[in-house]
Amino acid sequence: MQITLKVTGMTCGHCKQSVNDALSNLEGVRSVEVNLDSGNVDVAYEDSLVSKQQLIEAVEGQGYDVVA
Repeated sequence: MQITLKVTGMTCGHCKQSVNDALSNLEGVRSVEVNLDSGNVDVAYEDSLVSKQQLIEAVEGQGYDVVA
């Protein structure tokens, strides 16, 4: 499964790495691509192992907001 999350509040390389690490550490996440310019985070994952809500909570747990 593939999803694009719109994340606000990311401004630097550290932000990018924090979001990438939080998502990559979830079981079932196959790949993460963070685009600072657009705020889009593309995630490929196994929906039998991890839910969209868990992905959102992982990003929000790093202090960022998911708007879509």
